[in-house]
Amino acid sequence: MATAAAAAKRKPVFVKVDQLKPVTSGHTLVAKVLSSKTVLQKARATGGPGPAAKPTRIAECLIGDETGCVLFTARNDQVDVLKPGNTVIIRNAKIDMFKGSMRLAVDKWGRVEVTEPASFGVKEDNNLSLVEYELVNVEE
Repeated sequence: MATAAAAAKRKPVFVKVDQLKPVTSGHTLVAKVLSSKTVLQKARATGGPGPAAKPTRIAECLIGDETGCVLFTARNDQVDVLKPGNTVIIRNAKIDMFKGSMRLAVDKWGRVEVTEPASFGVKEDNNLSLVEYELVNVEE
């Protein structure tokens, strides 16, 4: 009987942007999209017969909540969801490090979906992606 309870879905724990830390994962949060900038758009080579593959698209989107904001790396279909003005629920996101700063991203195990417009204002003067981190090896 215990395995049935363990297999039940956990309720998501929503975090705020200012709780995000480098190289962590499994984050679920609600955020407003402030801006979106396409940084890469290239055609994918097709691997043989069949329909042509969709092009690869990557956009950097500034998203945030009332505690702060962070850059979100949107890939392919996520780019269409993360339009400025949208409020999104991001499930199972991870923090990637890019040139010493944090980027929020969702891989194939996570989801990004549009939700009801949020009632909060975004705290734009606390951009976590502007904080530079340095990799430090800790000796025990």
